[in-house]
Amino acid sequence: MRFLYLLALYLAVPLVSAVFLWRGLRDRSYWHNFRERFGYGPRLAAHGVWLHAVSVGEVQACAPLVSALSRLHPGLPLTVTTFTPTGCARARALFGNLAQVRYVPFDLPGAVRRFFRRVQPRLAVIFETELWPNLYRECSRRRVPLVLASARISARSVKGYQRLGALFRDTLARTALVAAQGAGDAERFRSLGADPANTHVTGNIKFDFELPEGLAARGAQLRTQYAPDRPLWVAGSTHGGIEEQAVIAAQQSARRRLPGALLVLAPRHPSRFDEAAQALRSAGVAFTRRSAGAASVGDADCAVLLLDSLGELLEFYAAADLAFVGGSLVPIGGHNLLEPAALGVPILVGPHTANAQEIARLLIGRGAAEVVHDGGELAARVTALLADPAARERMGTAGRASVEANRGALGKLLALIEPLLEEPGSPGPRA
Repeated sequence: MRFLYLLALYLAVPLVSAVFLWRGLRDRSYWHNFRERFGYGPRLAAHGVWLHAVSVGEVQACAPLVSALSRLHPGLPLTVTTFTPTGCARARALFGNLAQVRYVPFDLPGAVRRFFRRVQPRLAVIFETELWPNLYRECSRRRVPLVLASARISARSVKGYQRLGALFRDTLARTALVAAQGAGDAERFRSLGADPANTHVTGNIKFDFELPEGLAARGAQLRTQYAPDRPLWVAGSTHGGIEEQAVIAAQQSARRRLPGALLVLAPRHPSRFDEAAQALRSAGVAFTRRSAGAASVGDADCAVLLLDSLGELLEFYAAADLAFVGGSLVPIGGHNLLEPAALGVPILVGPHTANAQEIARLLIGRGAAEVVHDGGELAARVTALLADPAARERMGTAGRASVEANRGALGKLLALIEPLLEEPGSPGPRA
């Protein structure tokens, strides 16, 4: 089975590399530090902690642990790896000088060995669901304890891994600890071969994030700047095609009842900013771009502010009456629901929430979020909620309370990994 896995990798990596290089024609970030994907790059301070977070959502999840480790162990080198350019950019923006940021290598044996020679970690922490046999194998060979943090896996994914038999049983057997989000996740990891004695339920570390200091004040400033006397809603991390068409149509519908309503449209990927602008023009919607640097959106005829900048979505959530979280009207899996919830902003989300199913179920069950199944439902609920301050207040209060009630995973995770930091090179936790 390992031979077949390696064969598939050697066939797939040239294709994946070609796709990245082609995407780089539109978004040059795909070309930056490309050698790191093959394990090259500068040597980093040795005997630190390597944390892997595949993309933006996982980078956000690992932020509380990075902050805690830097506070508890000031001299400990920290390295954060990601797979996507957006994840890499977010990690650099979040961590500054707290951690070195680079790409994780492709799971090729040579690339993995080069990566370990350059990073030389004493502990590896991998977030959520990243099962890479050669990375795990190299951790075991170098006696680097490996922790799966805030680990989750769906029943559907389990069936896929089980078809690969011993390959992934051996992979999971090499982990020191599995810190699962929920009891169901823990049981599914055990069924794949994780050691029951070292598989724990710690909760979802995403709840332990801290809102940046001064965020509420910056949100209030943006509200004064762009919509002092107008309803304001944000469509965050949206995807093209059906989803953004539904969002634009919902805004047009809302303005028929609330003529001054303003939509802040924030596409998920920077490479799509111009595409979103063209979609607004095609729909005949008056808009301005955040990058234009305008002091305001002018008069009420401007219906949309296109957020074509990086790192400002959270501040606009803080300014909003209502949030729609994208990647959920299309089968992407949805994006971060906790940020608007923690800010007390009522949430609308589509039916596709596989990326954070438990969080979505919690927020929907407690009345902090509502599911809209298509563009028609989105338009109806946006219009109704913008006109109903009491309903928005109830949903926002429920969201903030839900986040506060589920904090605590970080402390449980730290309690598990601190013993692994005490003995560099130990193969795993003591019995």
